Amino acid sequence: MSAGSEPARHAHRGTGADRAAREHAAVLTVSDRSAAGAREDLAGPAAVGALREAGFACADAVIVPDGADAVARGIRDALGSGARLVVTTGGTGIAPRDETPEGTRGVIDREVPGIAEELRRIGSAAAPGGVLSRGIAGVAGDALVVNLPGSPKAVAEGMPVILRVAAHALAQLAGGDHD
Repeated sequence: MSAGSEPARHAHRGTGADRAAREHAAVLTVSDRSAAGAREDLAGPAAVGALREAGFACADAVIVPDGADAVARGIRDALGSGARLVVTTGGTGIAPRDETPEGTRGVIDREVPGIAEELRRIGSAAAPGGVLSRGIAGVAGDALVVNLPGSPKAVAEGMPVILRVAAHALAQLAGGDHD
């Protein structure tokens, strides 16, 4: 794809990396402390790196504070900029301001529970606290939105799950076959 050309909005034959190279992704880091500049965001850049390595066009992570409204706004902004895959990091736990799933539900049309279930399975195998993640995944128009916990370790464990299904999911959302 040449610089400045518009990414394809429909399914293509080819490898997952070939398909990913035609798609835009976005990463949203959800953290009050990172938004205030009190803590460096390490999880967002890890997700961005994995997406770029897989062939997605992906800008640097955008940091928003915790809270459902900020999350929904951030996801809508990412979708409005053309992202077909939006990965959030942080705000999936049970702390009072962890409202990433609620903000995500306000944007998506329907959930894709299998992705979140697999992320929880992997997370809880790595650390018992993984079962406390309330992250969800879902469809917003022709885009896929997935919540990851906010630790770099959780991102490193979760991104392979997302990347295994992303190209196929995006092809289906664009009207492709179940091949």
